[in-house]
Amino acid sequence: MPHAAIHPELTAVADTLWQAEQSGLPVAPVRERIAAAAGGLSPMEAAYQVQRINSQRRIDAGARLVGRKIGLTSLAVQKQLGVDSPDFGVLFADMAVGDGEEIAWSRLMQPKAEAEIALVLGRDLPHERHTVADLIGATEYALPAIEIVGSRIANWDIRLADTIADNASSSLFVLGTRPVRLNQLDLADCGMAMERRGEPVSVGGGAACLGNPLNAAVWLADTLARLGTPLVAGDVLMTGALGPMVVAEPGDVFTARIENLGTVRAIFGR
Repeated sequence: MPHAAIHPELTAVADTLWQAEQSGLPVAPVRERIAAAAGGLSPMEAAYQVQRINSQRRIDAGARLVGRKIGLTSLAVQKQLGVDSPDFGVLFADMAVGDGEEIAWSRLMQPKAEAEIALVLGRDLPHERHTVADLIGATEYALPAIEIVGSRIANWDIRLADTIADNASSSLFVLGTRPVRLNQLDLADCGMAMERRGEPVSVGGGAACLGNPLNAAVWLADTLARLGTPLVAGDVLMTGALGPMVVAEPGDVFTARIENLGTVRAIFGR
């Protein structure tokens, strides 16, 4: 589907966020600039235009798109930001970190860690309306995961337009290495416990993610098909936090255990 002409100020907002990422220096919130330049679009649609500009910039520079992340899957967080649906960001191969591989602190901006269930697709999802059965049939396997979110906006002073424009406040993601078929899991009932340096810091479960991570995945599949960029075989879906996210500090080690899925670790350098 063709996208409308982009307001020059939205390109300028994308430049601001891009430069923040390159310099490691967070910037002031961009939501008012986005709203002022939205024209006939909603601020949310305008923010996705900003996200697309920088995603395309990365692709043009050689980055490989490997999937999507779903954000705002907690009803409490949606209420806090005054929205009634999740949002999404783009995952690139250079955002993936190996399980237990040390992450250089210089790569991060205001990082926080959250435990999630990742789905890896074995089939395309081209329809504008999918069912949970479609998602189950298309999913090759699930993995335990830790998403490391970050913000180019100073002090995490974000509202919906800020986080969408900033690629859904994405940073890096860590996938576990033992794939599990969905017929061996009840995703809604998977308990999660995450520790930092051995101390419990976050607990939750699959039901915290829109009632079931598959519900979040259906929303994403439908949304992307309507936008003309459907999910395809091989895509990784980070389906959303299973419990509260936790601020990361240099030297931290986070271990997330998800029932029947296994364990994944994120190790932060100094």
